[in-house]
Amino acid sequence: MHAINGHTGTPLEEVDEMNTSNSDLDDFDDTGSSVSSTNSDDGESSAVQADNDEDEGAGAQEDEEDSVITAIMRARDKPNEKPPDVVSEDYLVDISFHPSADIIAGASVTGDALVYQYSVESTDLVATHELHTKACRAIEFSQSGDLLFTTSADKSIMVTDSATGKLRQFYDDAHEDPVYTLAVIDEHLIATGDENGVVRMWDLREKSHVFSSKKMEDYVSKILTNEEARYLVCCSGEGTITSFDIAGKCVHIQSELYEAELTSAALFRKETKLVVSSTRGSLLFYKWGDFGLHTDELPWATKRAINCLIPISENIAVTGWEDGQIRATYLFPNRQLGVVGRHDLSVESLDISHDGAYIASSSLDQRLRFWPIAFFEDPDLLQVDKAGRQRHLPSSNVVDRSEFFADLA
Repeated sequence: MHAINGHTGTPLEEVDEMNTSNSDLDDFDDTGSSVSSTNSDDGESSAVQADNDEDEGAGAQEDEEDSVITAIMRARDKPNEKPPDVVSEDYLVDISFHPSADIIAGASVTGDALVYQYSVESTDLVATHELHTKACRAIEFSQSGDLLFTTSADKSIMVTDSATGKLRQFYDDAHEDPVYTLAVIDEHLIATGDENGVVRMWDLREKSHVFSSKKMEDYVSKILTNEEARYLVCCSGEGTITSFDIAGKCVHIQSELYEAELTSAALFRKETKLVVSSTRGSLLFYKWGDFGLHTDELPWATKRAINCLIPISENIAVTGWEDGQIRATYLFPNRQLGVVGRHDLSVESLDISHDGAYIASSSLDQRLRFWPIAFFEDPDLLQVDKAGRQRHLPSSNVVDRSEFFADLA
């Protein structure tokens, strides 16, 4: 069913395109590196500028930016291997890395959950779980990795034992409309959003949802929370951010309407900054807990859609684009770092491996690809976390993942 193609590459695919003289990076011009500000209610001039002023002087910022670029350019000459690509007969709508093993799961457009074990030598299909009668829309491992959650256009939610494939929980007709996205909140609680703007929370110990709300008029594209798990934040195709109080099971706040669909979101700066992507090719910045109006907007020269967004450090975002490019951006202060990888067609999903060694991407070209990102661990860039805290990557809600990345700001 699946053909596995071997591939060995450098940390940045076709990294020569990263040189500023190369035409493939025409998108990364002065327009893309500028940040436009929106005045917030408390009179902040700019969240990005405020962070810069508080943390360090302009000269130090430039030195850090140059250090990041130097590390990337130095890493491109090192031999780095990566797992072989997977070429599938079926498009993988969503992907999710296991939180502690070299395993990645994909949600198939035919309704199956495909599980692969990967290494630099091979990427092997180890299990196919035939779960849904229609397209599988979202897939996530539990925080322990013992469970696999899937949602589908058939309106159901399934909870599967990731080791045995045995069905552990089944919510038939979980929504009235196709279920578009899901998020794991904790050991027992998950949240889902559908194509009609309905958000529901589920306690796995209960037979039905424990909360339901419809505050959006278009599909729910992304759901996330932070380590505190006080607010559940939802992005919508209508162009709003809607947050819910998890404990109180009520609406917290809904943002003003943005003029484009909001497609994905991630947390940065020790979970104080929410960054949201849009179909206009821009990134919106919100202060965590204050979701009424974005404080800044980072536009690109290209107006192509950003479909997905993940953090690989407190300060670096990787974005998957409609044009097939996977781009890295240094956020505070803004600087485009270049192309991490590329597909022939639109990039639909991104995730980062449990050890921080790889980003994986799935695309409409029916390829699952891996991209080494170890160059972001360059010793010259690392800063010691003096508090000794463990940080998780918000995209996965897994506590241990960010111990492989120190703050780069």
